Amino acid sequence: MSLPAQAPTIRPARPEDVPAVVAMVHELADYERAPEQCHLTEEQLTAALFGPAPALFGHVAVDPAGQPIGFALWFLNFSTWEGVHGVYLEDLYVRPAARGTGAGRLLLATLAAICVERGYRRLEWWMLNWNPAARFYAAIGAAPMDEWVPYRLAGTALHDLAAQATAAPTRPDA
Repeated sequence: MSLPAQAPTIRPARPEDVPAVVAMVHELADYERAPEQCHLTEEQLTAALFGPAPALFGHVAVDPAGQPIGFALWFLNFSTWEGVHGVYLEDLYVRPAARGTGAGRLLLATLAAICVERGYRRLEWWMLNWNPAARFYAAIGAAPMDEWVPYRLAGTALHDLAAQATAAPTRPDA
């Protein structure tokens, strides 16, 4: 694929990128029809990315003027079957005006390169079933895993289950 003459640059997120990334996360929530579910703040993202032991990592796509136009936020997972880590892409977003510049492909290519360099065997993500990005993902060789069903435990159900752990007796050697 050839990129535009002024292709975006991909780099690790910096503290000064946090306001733009948080704004884009909220734009993504609007796009995904769930703005009321997005509560991310600049303080939270700063702590997650740049705290003493970060478990979240990020890359930004910047335009030739250095302005963030897209991002990828990701973390490590682990495959017990493969015996190695992988990358789980939590969110990837490119602002509408920057779509078609190659920013999304470059963000994914950067994460793929991290996987290859570190010996990780998987780059995985979820996508809403109505998202037209499915065609883009198929074009780069990604395959949907429709035999796996995602589950989520949150809210009251999460708290109810957690209460069972504190109510259950524990063995000293456990």
